Amino acid sequence: MRTGVKVGVIGGVIAVVVGGGGYGAYNVLDAVNSGSSTSDTASSGAGRTGPVSADEVQETSKAFFAAWSKGKSDAAAHLTDNATKAEPSLSAFSGAAHITKARITPGETQGETVPFSVSATVSYDGKHKPLSYRSELTVVRPAAGGRAVVKWEPTVVHPKLGKGDWLKAGVAEAPTVEAVDRDGRPLDVKKYPSLAPVLDTLRERYAVKAGGTPGIELSVVHADERAPETLVTLSEGKPGKVRTTLSASAQAAAEQAVAQYGQSSVVAEKPSTGEILAVANHRNDNFNAAFLGRLAPGSTMKMVTAAMLIDKGLVSADSKAPCPATATWQSQTFHNLAGMAPDENATLASSFARSCNTTFVKMADDVEVDDLTREAEDNFGLGKNWKTGIVSFDGRVPATGGPDTAASLIGQGQVQMNPLNLVSVTSTVRAGSFRQPVLVPQSLDGRKLAKAKGLSSKAAGQVRQMMNRTATSGTGAPAMAGLGGDIGAKTGSAEVDGQQKANSWFAGYRDDVAAAAMAQEGGHGGDTAGPIVAAVLRAGR
Repeated sequence: MRTGVKVGVIGGVIAVVVGGGGYGAYNVLDAVNSGSSTSDTASSGAGRTGPVSADEVQETSKAFFAAWSKGKSDAAAHLTDNATKAEPSLSAFSGAAHITKARITPGETQGETVPFSVSATVSYDGKHKPLSYRSELTVVRPAAGGRAVVKWEPTVVHPKLGKGDWLKAGVAEAPTVEAVDRDGRPLDVKKYPSLAPVLDTLRERYAVKAGGTPGIELSVVHADERAPETLVTLSEGKPGKVRTTLSASAQAAAEQAVAQYGQSSVVAEKPSTGEILAVANHRNDNFNAAFLGRLAPGSTMKMVTAAMLIDKGLVSADSKAPCPATATWQSQTFHNLAGMAPDENATLASSFARSCNTTFVKMADDVEVDDLTREAEDNFGLGKNWKTGIVSFDGRVPATGGPDTAASLIGQGQVQMNPLNLVSVTSTVRAGSFRQPVLVPQSLDGRKLAKAKGLSSKAAGQVRQMMNRTATSGTGAPAMAGLGGDIGAKTGSAEVDGQQKANSWFAGYRDDVAAAAMAQEGGHGGDTAGPIVAAVLRAGR
């Protein structure tokens, strides 16, 4: 059914205007001008059950628009199924957000959903800018029956509002930021969309330090303490210029690489310095999974496990390390990837290159519960409260007993990482020493960086040897094909309950550039995450 309702402003208050097509038999303008209660104008629905009717969808949405447009946020909230949560967002629309001259144009009703568009003006301190967007609402009947109501979602007020968020106009909490790469090239979010959450944090933390002054804007204020998200800039301030460690060329390659695979993330780093060269995500949300993800890394963890086993003197790269079809530890049976032939004469290097799980599980009897934790923290710097310059998760390798002890050795169980953590592990192997990853130079704020011992020369040399074998003739060879220089790689696939396919992980280095990627439900590490890493390494610094 097509509608003809529009909303305009009468005397500074939003008012509803009925177009020639009408909006059913109910005249919203009469309700606005007469001061009728919205609860009176909407059908009481007493005793009704079952799906809402087309008439109820029209009547309820009209009553809601009327109350909202008159600035009666409490009345509008009580036309929803959650008045307590709805009222603050509705109230902020014409209050804290300083939105005036709004025109709401409902679109064609689609079942129980009513799409609508909003065009308005944001006014603050003598500054005025237009605002326009589209949203929708859905009319439902409560589970207990009764009158139809609007299903409350913050997106009814604005599509970028999340749970507990609200709109606010005024002097910005922080100046805008002009971020540049290591060579002074601008990092524009339109060109590098993955940097949106990164630039938000840079603005919040460093814009003032970098000499910026705030402007006036309409923003989404997030309840989860994320930096406010600008919707309309009424008055430009002076941006603060922040130099990062990123490389525009590496960032471009990373953005292009993850764009080929859904739910994927990648981070690139210089092993010799810990400087982050690129961070990119291709996701359905705005989550920076590359820095904040917490997922089991699968067999890429074998870089840490192998270093620990070598440091303990249990094995060396050339030692015999059989790869049986299965391995059982504390009643849990572990398997290899489908199609992997057992090899009783395997060495640690060949088992590492083939990514044989059972080789490592069989060694669980020879390690203490906290051996892997100590290796991860003391030598690789994982879990040491990293300060990269933006918010990040620095890995978790807990000391766990039972079957998780063996599972941790192959990157399952309770081990959690993200591409940032994995690229740091890779860089530590490549350089032999741990340098905490940084995206903002320490010189900007003098923050204290995490420290760790790094690897013994024996462990570093042997793990590099195994990674080179993986990259040239093992599971990483197809992805790394054609890359020259000093190369190394490790593949991983991590099974997750409820997923049809495993998460794909891949880590690699080429000379003084390392990269690590993850693709959720991407399958084998070399199939999805591998090409992402190879593309970034190919681009270089």
